[in-house]
Amino acid sequence: MDEKTGRNLHAVNAAGSTSITTSESPAIQQRPRKPNTRRRLPRIAVDGPVGAGKTTAGRMLASRLGFRFLDTGLMYRAITVAALDAGVRTDDPAALTVLARNTSIQLAHSDDGSDRLLLDGHDVTARLRTADVERHISAVSAVTGVREALVEAQRKVADRGGIVMVGRDIGTVVLKDADVKIFLTASPEMRARRRHQELHSKGHAAAYAEVLDQLKRRDNLDSSRAASPLVAADDAVVIETDGLSLNEVVARMEAIVASGT
Repeated sequence: MDEKTGRNLHAVNAAGSTSITTSESPAIQQRPRKPNTRRRLPRIAVDGPVGAGKTTAGRMLASRLGFRFLDTGLMYRAITVAALDAGVRTDDPAALTVLARNTSIQLAHSDDGSDRLLLDGHDVTARLRTADVERHISAVSAVTGVREALVEAQRKVADRGGIVMVGRDIGTVVLKDADVKIFLTASPEMRARRRHQELHSKGHAAAYAEVLDQLKRRDNLDSSRAASPLVAADDAVVIETDGLSLNEVVARMEAIVASGT
């Protein structure tokens, strides 16, 4: 149980190095394993800029396919929280790299069915999308040493397949040989509206103009950084989500997966 939230959390401890673990439901854990006579299940890479809807759509796609789901952006947000808590300057690449390599990040499932993120054993889920984190995450995620540490952990999670992995460099860096690559995008204004609504639904006060400004600055930093810039992979299928409902987006993603595997 997490002391701060009172939730019962189920996760595997992996302290001592940067790692991310996911816990499966008891039904999956208790099912007798059969000999693996089939090829590895597909690894699906979903990339796109902030606010494009990739996390929500990716999670729904994973649920429909019966695959695991990993939002890699949460890992960078967790390191940003760790840096803020430890007083590590976000313009100090060496210190951020050391922090990233010695931080335990865990994905856990609580009894109420929600996904939680544990940072060195503490539930920090509610802090991941605060304005303070939004202001600093681009600087943290641009550090080559931080990205190298987290990419290594992400590849280990994806190794056995059967996963939808969401981020900004999954198809270009993390899983260059992913079986399916999808790039979701939308206009800055549409993405800012989505992020503004998300922040308000979680109790975080933010003006739309401020959210739009931060999003544009984030786009510029993400696309121009030296390490793993945000760009669609050459072999990715691009989906423009403006004017599409969530179900329409996921239906298109399912069709791409079916044709690509």
